[in-house]
Amino acid sequence: MTSTTVAEIAADTRNPRAGLRAVSSLRVLADRLELAQVEAALRAGMSWSEIADALGVTRQAVHKKYAKKVDQTIPVPRRHT
Repeated sequence: MTSTTVAEIAADTRNPRAGLRAVSSLRVLADRLELAQVEAALRAGMSWSEIADALGVTRQAVHKKYAKKVDQTIPVPRRHT
């Protein structure tokens, strides 16, 4: 099943059970895609602040969510105080 099909099922309110399962599947997919994009951003040299800005969250929020999840071989820019 394609992600487009899953999104259509999630948007259809005629079958809430199927819709809720589809929403859950989309949430898992979105989380995986977001992690992949955060890793790509770090590899491209983006800072946590730039990533946070693109996601519409604070630097602290994105760092807390992903600092331990990202591929540890990626050189992560450090803040300078």
